[in-house]
Amino acid sequence: MPLLPPLPADRWDDKARFAFAGMLPRERQNPEGAGTALATLARHPDLTKAFLGFSVHLLYRSTLPARLRELAILRVAYRRDCTYELTHHTELGREVGLSADEIASAQRGEAADDFEQKLLAAVDELDETSRLSDRTWAALGERLDERQQMDLVFTIGGYTMMAMAFNTFGIELEQER
Repeated sequence: MPLLPPLPADRWDDKARFAFAGMLPRERQNPEGAGTALATLARHPDLTKAFLGFSVHLLYRSTLPARLRELAILRVAYRRDCTYELTHHTELGREVGLSADEIASAQRGEAADDFEQKLLAAVDELDETSRLSDRTWAALGERLDERQQMDLVFTIGGYTMMAMAFNTFGIELEQER
């Protein structure tokens, strides 16, 4: 049983639905359409509205190439043992062209491409030390500009925070509801 289950349908009010404006189409601003994670966040509409603005940037507006974003998120999800993130971002990884082998390798912190290996190592370093060394920052700067590097740091941090929340609340996969 989740610590915080999705907000029941009879408790969805205009404020809960409004929290998803700009993130979800109107027809999905309900307990079934939002999915378990967002329906759980609906318990705190003000926090949800603020947090989703940041999340939308990370997922849709980031300067980080989608492939690199998904590799980083997959590594975070694995390190944080977050089944919800891992499942959803495995699918998103496939959508951006990652193979099953690349997805599995990213979870292990391994990549055939030298730069992608540096990126995965950066996830580990940031997770372990809460900062990137000058050497790692410079290595990332070989292919990423300053904004992309910033988006990477915030992606790793944002998805680490989400994994903590999802694991604590007991967010279940949609088919498990």
